[in-house]
Amino acid sequence: MKRITIKDVAQRAGVSSAAVSYVLNGREHKVSADTLSKIKKAIAELNYIPDYSARSLANNKSNLIGVVIPQTEDQSQLLLENPFYCELICGIEAKLRQSGYHMILSGVNKGEGYLDVSMQRNLDGAIIMGIYQESFYEDLKKVNIPIVLIDSYINDNYFKRIGIDDELGGYMATTHLIENGHQNIALVTGTIRKDGVVEKRFLGYKRSLKEHGLFYNPDYVFEGSVSYDHGVESGRAIASDRRGITAVFATGDLVAFGVIAGLSENGVKVPEDISVIGFDDISLSKMFVPRLTTVRQDIVTRGSAAAQCLIDSIEGKEDVETELTLPIELVVRDTVKRI
Repeated sequence: MKRITIKDVAQRAGVSSAAVSYVLNGREHKVSADTLSKIKKAIAELNYIPDYSARSLANNKSNLIGVVIPQTEDQSQLLLENPFYCELICGIEAKLRQSGYHMILSGVNKGEGYLDVSMQRNLDGAIIMGIYQESFYEDLKKVNIPIVLIDSYINDNYFKRIGIDDELGGYMATTHLIENGHQNIALVTGTIRKDGVVEKRFLGYKRSLKEHGLFYNPDYVFEGSVSYDHGVESGRAIASDRRGITAVFATGDLVAFGVIAGLSENGVKVPEDISVIGFDDISLSKMFVPRLTTVRQDIVTRGSAAAQCLIDSIEGKEDVETELTLPIELVVRDTVKRI
């Protein structure tokens, strides 16, 4: 089947190809009302679909934004397994769509770069979630497009960063447990990597213990992946050998759900026997039974803010903030017991 072209539309409407091009590129003021009407009618009759690839090559603007989710923990289905990323992407996609941009979602495996993908797609900008090797960021700078980082503490002014105070969040969660009488507090966490959010939440946990005169016990730290399965394994381990543990701070809600499941499998009740607090306040947290006490960040708003920051950078707006830190708050529900 022959692809309909601008020339076909122009011939059907009885106008020049330039006039059709003006209309398709949002410059309708350059044609008369009668010409505009003829072109729109011809487009409808021919069911013409613009060739966005050709247009992006012509004007060096594709209206395509790359969004990268991390694949750094051997989780090939991270987007499906962790609702946090679904909510974040909802915020990004909605803002991009409202502003006339389209999203290309992809993952980056360990050790891989993003340079080839960016160049092949002629992206206008990118939003990168998570942390990667230093060489990855050097590749990104070679692409020479605006880039916004989420969940990264990389100190490089080339990038814009949207985040929260993760260290404060870890401190708030641990302090809440301490204020409820808990002293032997386990930490169930993803891999603690330099410049990552998990490291900051871990540091907040340690700071709270220190400020309250409590001993940091490395045996209370269960480090693995930010996954439900790691939470379950950790919950089972804590249930089989409690070592005096009365509370758990999980650095993600999904991990907290797993911890509660692992404890429950072994007859340990939450919060009657062990208290649990999470982090993020994903939508499932208030539906989970028992409802999860957690540190809340507005995930959808964070995605929207990242998209807006990128759009402002692409469109050359002045005074675009290099770093934006969004607020967090403690949400008290049913999984922490005062002892």
